[in-house]
Amino acid sequence: MSSRGGKKKTTKMSRSTRAGVIFPVGRMMRYVRRSLPKYRIGVGAPVYLAAVLEYLTAEILELAGNAARDNKKGRVTPRHILLAIANDEELNQLLKSVTIAAGGVLPNIHPELLAKKRGAKGKLEAVAPPPPVKKTKMAVKKSPSKSVVGKKASPRGKRQAGAKAASADSTTDGTPSGTFTVLSTKSLFLGQKLQVVQADISTIDSEAVIHPTNGSLYIGGEVGSALEQKAGKELTEACNELRKKNGPLDVAGAVMTAGFGLPAKFVIHCYSPSWGTDRCEELLEKTVKNCLALADEKKLKSIAFPSIGSGRNGFPKQTAAQVILKAISSYFVSTMSSSIKSVYFVLFDSESIGFYVQEMAKLEAN
Repeated sequence: MSSRGGKKKTTKMSRSTRAGVIFPVGRMMRYVRRSLPKYRIGVGAPVYLAAVLEYLTAEILELAGNAARDNKKGRVTPRHILLAIANDEELNQLLKSVTIAAGGVLPNIHPELLAKKRGAKGKLEAVAPPPPVKKTKMAVKKSPSKSVVGKKASPRGKRQAGAKAASADSTTDGTPSGTFTVLSTKSLFLGQKLQVVQADISTIDSEAVIHPTNGSLYIGGEVGSALEQKAGKELTEACNELRKKNGPLDVAGAVMTAGFGLPAKFVIHCYSPSWGTDRCEELLEKTVKNCLALADEKKLKSIAFPSIGSGRNGFPKQTAAQVILKAISSYFVSTMSSSIKSVYFVLFDSESIGFYVQEMAKLEAN
């Protein structure tokens, strides 16, 4: 017989393959019909449901895998899944009523308990005024200035003189300069250290400092004037070249120049929004994340922030602290492999210091 009128052989293709998803579309259809027997179910409903579940599963597994890798583990455990969900704002909101078996809890100590523990060393330090700087006359008296001409000082005497000079100049152990006072420290669960310091930002020995500016990259204000005085006119010329080359800076945008005469290698210029404008808090958060992304592109390990937005841009100081700390925490959670290890908040007035210490205490510690 001729096979001209016969049926052609066709290979069966599942609905998941046709939709381009991994999760089973047919099983989703069966589950939906079983739970909603009185309703008519469209053809695209199980496809959409399978795609959404596949995306959520992939997102959770990616974050949990990053958490396992950062903890030097080769296997994803329920603990890593809980850390991934709890440190992602959207996943935490979606699964806030879900309990993960053997996941544990996020470590957290209320700051009030740490404050009452006097004499104990905790990660959250109490805010204290900087110790008084010793006068130079006292340092001259203590230094071994009386020496016979032509007589060489012993190495032991040199070491003692260097130790005395260091103790007279430094305000906090392990700090990079004499006017650098660490007031509070907080460690995030991925290992990044946040520090509230009282210092002049132009003297901070971090790899990058943040300069809040406007669209024309104006070097002015308290932060800009301090940076220009230390870095010289080369910083202003570099900003002018950037403006000519790239045009005005957009709101929440960030660009980088060299540090020139500053202790910092780079200066990140950012255009933060003004308080009261449309989506101002969202744009301030985006500004902070853009600054961190620029630092990560250069593989920098430390970055120094002033109180962005709370100056001439009019943000309430507590609101600015909340938005900035939230942006930094969510950036590190989403990035996971950031090169930044230290973030300094360089402040001067006691009100801003109090707000930053208070908001840092609310973050989850390591």
